[in-house]
Amino acid sequence: MSIRIDDIAPDFTVDSTAGKINLHDWIGDSYAILFSHPKDFTPVCTTEFGAVAQLAPEFTKRKTKVMGISVDNVEEHLKWKRDIEAFSGSPADFPIIDDTSLTVSKLYDMLPAGAYLSDNRTPANSATVRTVFIIGPDKKVRLTMSYPMSVGRNFAEILRALDAIQITDGAPIATPANWVPGQDVIVGLSLNDEQAKEKFGALDVKLPYLRLTKAPTN
Repeated sequence: MSIRIDDIAPDFTVDSTAGKINLHDWIGDSYAILFSHPKDFTPVCTTEFGAVAQLAPEFTKRKTKVMGISVDNVEEHLKWKRDIEAFSGSPADFPIIDDTSLTVSKLYDMLPAGAYLSDNRTPANSATVRTVFIIGPDKKVRLTMSYPMSVGRNFAEILRALDAIQITDGAPIATPANWVPGQDVIVGLSLNDEQAKEKFGALDVKLPYLRLTKAPTN
């Protein structure tokens, strides 16, 4: 069964480069991002893990933990981390979990249609696990993205989406197309104009149902 927005993220306990991890305990009261890959020592994945390493201060600033998932064992992950750090120039301090059994890949429905899981599978066999999940402190899935093997992920977009999720979390607002932090947000239809002005101040009314206001600052 596929993972849907607002589902409770399936819990799991696994080995990782940071020791044994239980997902829900590890998330605690933070936001979390799970990002997954078909295999260690593959070129696109190395650039992606490097991007995550470089963005570590940005994730910390947003009180967000990141966890990598790859279908090799911890020993291989630790070797691969040296390549990631050499390529990116940044320490890869986030945990990478051991999913040699594909338990997490199956639990989160990451495998593509027609996946052929032979014992001696190659990255193409598990072409699989190139998925992103953003999970809230309430352990609910807030966003999912899936990419094919040939397309490297844009982690600036993942960071932008995280910002949008956090600024709208629990508030009667949404973000417009191509929104970035600092730009105006959309007032939710649950508020009439008077209520919206009382809550947010001045409105920029584009259409009766499309009203913009300054983004909250806290």
